[in-house]
Amino acid sequence: MAGPPLTGRGTTANPPNRFEPLNIELDDEPDATPTIYYRDTSKSALAENDSPDIPFRFSLNPYRGCEHGCVYCYARPSHEFLGFSAGLDFERRIMVKEDAPALLRKAFRSPRWEPQLVSLSGNTDCYQPIERRLGLTRRCLEVFVECRNPVGVITKSALVARDADLLAELARHDAAHVFCSVTTLDPELARRLEPRAAQPEKRLEAVATLAGAGVPVGVMIGPVIPGLNDAEIPRILEAAARAGAQGASWVLLRLPPPVDALFAEWLDRSYPDRRERVLSRIRETRDGRISDSTWGKRQRGEGEYANQIAQLFRAAVKKHGLDRPMPEVSAAAFRSPPERGDQLGLFS
Repeated sequence: MAGPPLTGRGTTANPPNRFEPLNIELDDEPDATPTIYYRDTSKSALAENDSPDIPFRFSLNPYRGCEHGCVYCYARPSHEFLGFSAGLDFERRIMVKEDAPALLRKAFRSPRWEPQLVSLSGNTDCYQPIERRLGLTRRCLEVFVECRNPVGVITKSALVARDADLLAELARHDAAHVFCSVTTLDPELARRLEPRAAQPEKRLEAVATLAGAGVPVGVMIGPVIPGLNDAEIPRILEAAARAGAQGASWVLLRLPPPVDALFAEWLDRSYPDRRERVLSRIRETRDGRISDSTWGKRQRGEGEYANQIAQLFRAAVKKHGLDRPMPEVSAAAFRSPPERGDQLGLFS
């Protein structure tokens, strides 16, 4: 059940975990509960996927759950596998993989490791607010630099600019690219939609910083929400080109359960006058449904309205010179990390 609006949170609801037989509702006001961080004792740093529409096999997520609080986040249901809710718990109960750098180094040392691209933020944002204090992502990047293993970063945080030095070193070996996700240029919409993520202009400043450091950087319009931000595509791409982006991409809104209900509740609360139009437009791109998890369709949708979005993107991306493919990453420079006590220099 949704409660009153919470400052800095994407949702007020904490729906029952679909995989737990027992649900406990606390009497305390949720906004009185600060973000809680839990130690993640996973024995592996890397997650593997075999989805045919995902362009990487391995991903690294130093944090599970995300304090950015994006109401639409497709990763919310993954929190249910940890025993939490996909609602407010996803934003305020964060798992921290403190051993991620050491586990990553161990993976790269394994004779079974085949050097290849690893995605940072394959599920939740590796530059969410707690990273500023803990620095786990930076320490993981130091391992990537030591081993020269290619990495692809996607984030909604301007904090990625902090690590321009490490990413630039990887880029010297064609082993890095970054995508900054920009959903809107409207600061008010961004505040409501992504309450603890960086404001749009800060993300574009990060693009400029990375580009200036020689890091291949692009902009991801993700997600495109039919009837809410799709008309902004040309302006976002124009701003991305001015900032120095080399490429651009987009992904359509995905609303797996229970994110569909959370998003509908958010529309009721934030844009009640647009609710029916937005939901109707979403269904137009999903063959009458609110969501479609079919490979090959879930990323871009189908139907006339989805085609219009794709055509708008293609025209704008060409106009602003962002229709070039991003530079290919290479694992040719990979080097296995040495035994401890005989560590390679980061920039050697």
